[in-house]
Amino acid sequence: MNSTDYIVLKTALTWLREGRRIAIATVVQTWGSSPRPVGSWLAIRDDGQVVGSVSGGCVEDDLIRRVQSEILVRNVPEMVVYGVSREEAARFGLPCGGTLRLLVEPRPEQAILESILTAIEDHQLILRAVDLITGKSVLRPGSKTDGFSLTDSTMQTSYGPRWRMFVIGAGQLSLYVANFAVASDFDVIVIDPREEYAEGLELPGVQFIKGMPDDVMQELGIDSHTAIVALTHDPKIDDLALIDALQSEAFYIGALGSLTNTLKRKERLQEFNVSTEQLERLHGPVGLAIGALTPPEIAVSVMAEIIAVKYGKQP
Repeated sequence: MNSTDYIVLKTALTWLREGRRIAIATVVQTWGSSPRPVGSWLAIRDDGQVVGSVSGGCVEDDLIRRVQSEILVRNVPEMVVYGVSREEAARFGLPCGGTLRLLVEPRPEQAILESILTAIEDHQLILRAVDLITGKSVLRPGSKTDGFSLTDSTMQTSYGPRWRMFVIGAGQLSLYVANFAVASDFDVIVIDPREEYAEGLELPGVQFIKGMPDDVMQELGIDSHTAIVALTHDPKIDDLALIDALQSEAFYIGALGSLTNTLKRKERLQEFNVSTEQLERLHGPVGLAIGALTPPEIAVSVMAEIIAVKYGKQP
């Protein structure tokens, strides 16, 4: 779950705990160009307060009006469509004549939302199936293969933890990688045991932990929403982290170093019973080959590769 939808979930629960009526709108289908992907959330309170977005601002005002005047008095979900005609698309400001289909739930179940939040904060995947007739939801454990689906009777959505990145090392390159990762909506944790970096990093949205990376990662846990980037250039630190990383579910694992140093690293890791198949998961030299020379340029190449892998576009 991205940070925007995570904030929607937490805010919606705060409103429900305060006894307010709310509706939750979910993007279930788009045609043409759409500023918000399928699965995006918007919560609307009974007084018109909103959190989140389903169109980047194009249809929200009209949706708030409809929710307050029509939908909140109902007990079952309603499908709302914007931009069916070219004229409507122009009226609501949908780009390129796009069309937006939303499922609006006027009575979201607080217990269900509480369970989703708990699962996300425990770094677990969870699947919600909503009966479009009754509005009732059922939860079950999710998997990496789950995704969004919509039928005539059911909407199924998978929710997972925020995308997270462990950056091994707190040097200059790490600062840029951490900054770009935060801007890309990752929860970033920089880990370094070296005393000269004990003061840590003072970057908004970045957590610094002084300790051995393998110990810290074992304590925090590594899941399929985690990227791990080793940037110290010190085998004593990087290699220990990579041994655990390569045996984990992390979706991306990369390490700084030349091609020659990468081959030497793989030879060292094999001595620690890291299999050939596991070593094939290592991205090294780290980053896309864009001719990057400076730390910020290298950081751009690293983030570009991580984002490509995140979306299944193997570089």
